[in-house]
Amino acid sequence: MGSAGVKMAGMAELRLAHTADLDGTTIKAARALLWDVFDDMTEHDWEHCLGGIHALVWEHGELVGHAAVVQRRLLHAGRALRTGYVEGVAVRADRRRRGIGAAMMTELERVVRGAYELGALGASDDGAAFYQARGWQRWQGPTFALTPTGTRRTPEEDGAIYVLPVATPLDPTGDLTCDWREGDVW
Repeated sequence: MGSAGVKMAGMAELRLAHTADLDGTTIKAARALLWDVFDDMTEHDWEHCLGGIHALVWEHGELVGHAAVVQRRLLHAGRALRTGYVEGVAVRADRRRRGIGAAMMTELERVVRGAYELGALGASDDGAAFYQARGWQRWQGPTFALTPTGTRRTPEEDGAIYVLPVATPLDPTGDLTCDWREGDVW
């Protein structure tokens, strides 16, 4: 697996790699971790994690943390913004509260700030405080999705979308529209 590695406290090591550089064993471990952490994980959710940069934390040869950032387009204020969308942030239950999630997000936020106009993610109720403490801002306006049949309102996502402003002025009370994808659009 081609990747950049960062030593963490203890025996943990964080590696960054593009999906194309992950070997089959790593893909299998990441997929298994996400299914273990999330009780509502789907094949579409897994697909949403692929095609971008993965932050992977290994400890004693086992994958204990995963997060990814993939490119999407979000529409806001008449612009299509190149967005680094964070997906699949997961830490094995017995390794939580040790800084693994923060280390992964630090690296992915660096990627977002260096390559995108905006960062975005959909946060669970449990994860919202974590992202807010890192400077992510809750989107206050209505959310929408571009679909094959037109633009559709996504009120169930209102209040759960967080953005990391990079270079583009935003009105967090305005409309925010995501590009289409199968499964959960946000």
